[in-house]
Amino acid sequence: MRPRPLAAAILIITVALIFSFTAPPPSVFGAATARQDQGTIRVGVSLVNLYATVRDKRKAIVADLKQEDFHIYEDDKEQKVAFFSREKTLPLTLGLLIDTSGSERYALGYEQDAASRFLGEVLKQKDEAFVITFDTDVDMLADWTSDLGELNRAIRRAQINAPGVGGPVTPGPFPTSGSGGTNFYDAVYLACHDKMATETGRKALIILTDAEDNGSKLRLKDAIEAAQRADTVVHMLLVFDPRYGADSRGAGELASETGGRLIDVHSEKKIQDAFDQISDELRSEYVLGYYPTNDKRDGSYRKIRVEVTDKDDKVLTRKGYYAPSN
Repeated sequence: MRPRPLAAAILIITVALIFSFTAPPPSVFGAATARQDQGTIRVGVSLVNLYATVRDKRKAIVADLKQEDFHIYEDDKEQKVAFFSREKTLPLTLGLLIDTSGSERYALGYEQDAASRFLGEVLKQKDEAFVITFDTDVDMLADWTSDLGELNRAIRRAQINAPGVGGPVTPGPFPTSGSGGTNFYDAVYLACHDKMATETGRKALIILTDAEDNGSKLRLKDAIEAAQRADTVVHMLLVFDPRYGADSRGAGELASETGGRLIDVHSEKKIQDAFDQISDELRSEYVLGYYPTNDKRDGSYRKIRVEVTDKDDKVLTRKGYYAPSN
C-alpha cells in the first residue's frame, strides 16, 4: 500500500508539531514467520529486524560471517538471534534527496552525474526509488518507480533555487518558515514519514547536502525520529563549499542514529567513491531478527547494540527502535 499523495504533507508538518508519531508497520519478517508457523510465534511480540554491514579494520566488507558470530543487545540485555541471512537480493527501496539551495550551486552538476550512475548500478528489477529536492521548498521530482529513465530525468530537472541562479525563488507544495532558508529537516521528515513508513524490507535515504538548515519547521531530532520509526537508514554525503561551511555534527548524528554513513565529499571523484561505498554496503548486508525479551507495548525507545566475535570488525546498523504501543 502506497501512502497518500505528498501534497497532503502540508498538513503533516503542522500535526507533527502537536502529536506524537504513530507506531510503524509490522515487521515484514514477523508477518512472514507468522504465516509459515503460527506455533513458533510469541503472541504480542513483534520480530525486530536489523540490516547490518560489517567492515574489518582495513575498512573492507566482511561477507562470510555466520549467525553465531553475531550478538545483539537491547538496552544492554543480550537477545537470541531468531533470523539470519546474508542478503544480496532482497528488494531495496531508496530515496534520493538533493540539496538545491544556493550553497550547492557549484556542486550540483557532478552530484547529478554521480547520482545517475549510482542508481544505474544499485537498482535491480524489483527495486524502487524516488527523488526529492529541497531548498526553500521540498519538491517531489519522481515518485516511487523502478524506471531508471524516469529517475534520471528527475535528477536532471533539479536546479538551484536561489535568486539569480536557475531562476527566481518560487513557492513549492510544502510549507516553509518564510525565512527563505533551507528546509533540510523537513525534507527528511517528509521522505521518511510520508514515503518510507508504509514500505517494508530494506530502506535507505541517500542525501546530498551541506546539512545546513535554516528554514525548517521541524528539528533535527524530529528528522531522526521519523527515520527511526520508518526503519530507514540515512546515508549522508556531505557536499559543501568551504565559503558556506557545513553542519557535520548534525549530519553525523542523523547518519549514526539510523545506521548510516557520513562521508565527507570535496570533489567529483570523491562523490563517486562515496556512492561506490554505499552501493557495496547495500548489496552486502546481513539480515538479523530477534524477539525482544522486553515484550511491553509501551511505545518506548529501545537501544540496540550489535557486536561480532572479532572485536576489530565494525558493525554498521541502526542504534535502536520504537516499540509498538497499544
